[in-house]
Amino acid sequence: MKKKFLALLLSACLAAALCAGCGSTDTPAEDTPTEDTTAAETGEQSTIRLGGLKGPTSMGMVKLLADNDAGTTTNHYEFTMAGSADELTPKMLQGELDILAVPVNLGSVLYNNSEGSVQLLAVNTLGVIYIVENGGQTVTDWSSLKGQTIYATGKGSTPEYALNYLLEENGLDPASDVTIEWKSEPSEVVALMAAEDHVIAMLPQPFVTVAQSKFPDLQVAIDLTQEWDKLDNGSQLNTAGLIVRTEFAQEHPDAVAAFLEEYAASTQYVNDNVAEAAQLVGQYDIVEAAVAEKAIPYCNIVCITGEEMKTSVEGYFQVLFDQNPQSVGGALPGDDFYYIAQ
Repeated sequence: MKKKFLALLLSACLAAALCAGCGSTDTPAEDTPTEDTTAAETGEQSTIRLGGLKGPTSMGMVKLLADNDAGTTTNHYEFTMAGSADELTPKMLQGELDILAVPVNLGSVLYNNSEGSVQLLAVNTLGVIYIVENGGQTVTDWSSLKGQTIYATGKGSTPEYALNYLLEENGLDPASDVTIEWKSEPSEVVALMAAEDHVIAMLPQPFVTVAQSKFPDLQVAIDLTQEWDKLDNGSQLNTAGLIVRTEFAQEHPDAVAAFLEEYAASTQYVNDNVAEAAQLVGQYDIVEAAVAEKAIPYCNIVCITGEEMKTSVEGYFQVLFDQNPQSVGGALPGDDFYYIAQ
């Protein structure tokens, strides 16, 4: 990789990773060799070094990880997990990871600042952000937020841009019609619910589920993903995706194709078998199993690839770019950012 970009990328990653809403299994420090594109033909198994973050970003891959441990996957996977993207992106840039689950916009930041060294394989998590209310039921739609205070996390990152966009699209000025009180961590917002009689907040999953366990009367008032879809603008509210090293994708297309098949099957399993998947989420120390079982149905775990992925993400990036070009690395990524198998 071009190491002259590394310092710049590390600082960019810190900002971009705030949207993840997101214990580590160590991988060897040295590069693990991967098999060439003839592996499938010779019956040899390709090794893919896979990385993910705690939280919804990694929930969809747990069946793949379990199958890998059982020795039933086409590829062999070596998995590394971390609490924040800046712990893993240097490994990606240095060639120590092949595929990484990160905030979608972070993929664009890395692409723009490393001469296209990464590509987007798939969207794996749509929106996980909700407007919730504790101590009342005053929020019924966007217009009912006028004059209200919203406690939120994610200032200067995608949650802020998504909220501003949806407020504006629904006729509200974020600067004058609502008061947004930004907190550094979701736990601060949850603490406010214990201290105040009435709180309106914007929280990601699984923190919504955690808050509901503490405050049984807490209501989900607005699902930002559904509200984005209502705009029918061709894009979707995206949280996270899978990025691949461009060099790896070019050299090992068969391994990448097998991974996408196995990953798609894993996400299907997670959505169809919530209780069993939640146990795996807990087993791999991604989120506590009890929390995962309640949160999975609201985490919008998907595997969107190809042209559908490109359309979904391009419109989303345009919204981010219009508010802050640096949120996508200073420029909208080129067509070669999107991995579309031929």
